[in-house]
Amino acid sequence: MASYKAAYLKGSAAEVQQVKLLLSDADKALGRGPYTVTSKTKLPPSGDKHDFISQAPYFWPDPSKPDGKPYINKDGLVNPESTALKDQEELGNVCKDAKALGLAYYFSGNEKYAAHAAKLLRTFFLDPATRMNPNLNYGQGVPGSSEGRSYGIIATRNLVEIPDAVALLNGSKSVDEKLVSGLKSWLKDYNTWLLTSKLGVEEGNNKNNHGTFYDVQVVDFALFTGDKALAKKTIETRTIPRISLQLAPNGSQPLELERTRPWNYTTMNLQGWVRLAVLAKKVDIDLWNYTTPDGRSLHKAVTWFQPYLLQQKQMDRQDVAPTSNYTILNLYNRASREYADLDVEKVFALNAGSARVPWAI
Repeated sequence: MASYKAAYLKGSAAEVQQVKLLLSDADKALGRGPYTVTSKTKLPPSGDKHDFISQAPYFWPDPSKPDGKPYINKDGLVNPESTALKDQEELGNVCKDAKALGLAYYFSGNEKYAAHAAKLLRTFFLDPATRMNPNLNYGQGVPGSSEGRSYGIIATRNLVEIPDAVALLNGSKSVDEKLVSGLKSWLKDYNTWLLTSKLGVEEGNNKNNHGTFYDVQVVDFALFTGDKALAKKTIETRTIPRISLQLAPNGSQPLELERTRPWNYTTMNLQGWVRLAVLAKKVDIDLWNYTTPDGRSLHKAVTWFQPYLLQQKQMDRQDVAPTSNYTILNLYNRASREYADLDVEKVFALNAGSARVPWAI
């Protein structure tokens, strides 16, 4: 990131263009928010508006039942009813905008971006009247069968943007020690919930992308709150064993490929792995180059995508919903710094309009 900023400050055309777009996005964020889970009209079962609530998106009324309950699973097909609950949207928005504003401050030094970021963060996480409680007891409930499920924890994977935003906002007068310590306290409490609650433990035991992003969150929040021992232990005892559970010797991801949205879920899961590799370096673990005795590795998981990105192959099954290459291209760009055999220049040339930036993984 530092070298990119240096190029921008020297007037390099490519970097100037991308930062201009970044600042435009941040300017829009200045007019949004603040966000909160407390503005909802439907309360969670606890009766506490500070508790997050969401409905499982792929569950629909059972046509064979008079009241449609319990709802039944239609994998990959989003029930519009689930979007009526806005807590997940509010959570996603505060994470996205805080990161965008942090980036704008990092590149421009303009305090207006930091001031609005601080306002968003205080409102969502710290202010007594509007803060979210650090739990996900009522995430992805299913009408007629469950008030909350472990699968709902995937909704908080974007919380990893908060430590990133705080780092980008370092040096701002708007982001004081009280705010930073408050955010650390909130994420430490949430990490404790992830590690000790029934739903958190269940999510940690999930074998697919849910397990990956559970590890991402636990490790990221542990590092942010100064618990390097927990971060290292999680990678050693949870993350490394997941390689054998998730990644085939040829680099494919069988658990994600069997879904009705195979491209979406394989790229999403790889995003989790790339984040974990970046985080693991902070505790002196090299996931980028780790290989199991039978040849499974993150390297192969990344290169598995190359013939698809080079338009030499097509997926055996198409997603039931629209797809995007945005995530995989950003991951490919980041991974190219680790793997010399990635044809990243050709990949981006075949995806016109995609830019190689260091902040999107």
